[in-house]
Amino acid sequence: MSEPDPDWSLYRSFLAVLREKSLSAAARALNLTQPTLARHIDALEAALGFELFTRSQQGLLPTEAALELAPLAESLAANAMAILRTASGLGRAVKGTVRVSASEIVGAEILPPILAGLRRRHPALEFELVLSNAVDNLLRRDADIAVRMVEPAQEALVVRRLGSVTLGLHAHRDYLAHAGTPSAFADLAGHSLIGFDRETPALRALRGRVPGADRLHYCLRADSDVAQWRAIETGFGIGICQTGLARRNPNLVHLLPDAFALKLGVWLAMHENLRATPRCRAVFDGLAAGLLAYMAPA
Repeated sequence: MSEPDPDWSLYRSFLAVLREKSLSAAARALNLTQPTLARHIDALEAALGFELFTRSQQGLLPTEAALELAPLAESLAANAMAILRTASGLGRAVKGTVRVSASEIVGAEILPPILAGLRRRHPALEFELVLSNAVDNLLRRDADIAVRMVEPAQEALVVRRLGSVTLGLHAHRDYLAHAGTPSAFADLAGHSLIGFDRETPALRALRGRVPGADRLHYCLRADSDVAQWRAIETGFGIGICQTGLARRNPNLVHLLPDAFALKLGVWLAMHENLRATPRCRAVFDGLAAGLLAYMAPA
């Protein structure tokens, strides 16, 4: 008789240890006891026939075999969560859980009021909001619906281009009161500038479209859009943010609009298998309407 396949829960335990790097932390994350989790790892190693982790001073280190299995286990976990979300919304009613992926700034500042409106219209809806500047794989069901600032290249997706948002230079009035207001792009050299701490596609695009951008010196560098936005709002200096977002704060001033303006496209996407699912269709249409209202000219 052939050996039974490993239970799916063993892969969930494997992923938790991979992410947390220790049995104790992984056990807390899964609400299991540490001995139970250790038995899961032992059972999976026995079933697979090789070691998954080695102990070190830094915790449990994955073996090469574990690293090769990791993407498959991640896919398994994503599909398991997708099954639960799908099951929660079966039927014709607009109910159940929808997982939405968006960039940090869109997810933190723009989507919450839109989702609140959807929740008022459909009280049986629940949301999982994934804030990440990484592009989630909709085909793998990492998310049900994604708001993207780059055009989706994957097939088998329902994609709608909503338009574009404008990025501009902004600063708080208090900062400008003591540092002065730049009248030309060259004047930025004397100001406290806010930017990214690593090379990004957006930064490369900025350098390609704006002469002199590669010579700017940033006094605050952060890899988070939200951190940059908060630095602008609190008067640290001059930074780049969405003009629609800045308009909400009367203390923010749009600087050099004729010399500096970048357009970012906005797309809404979901797996084509979800187009007839009432909860996903309602959220897709609600997000489209809310984002279009946000992007409408002032």
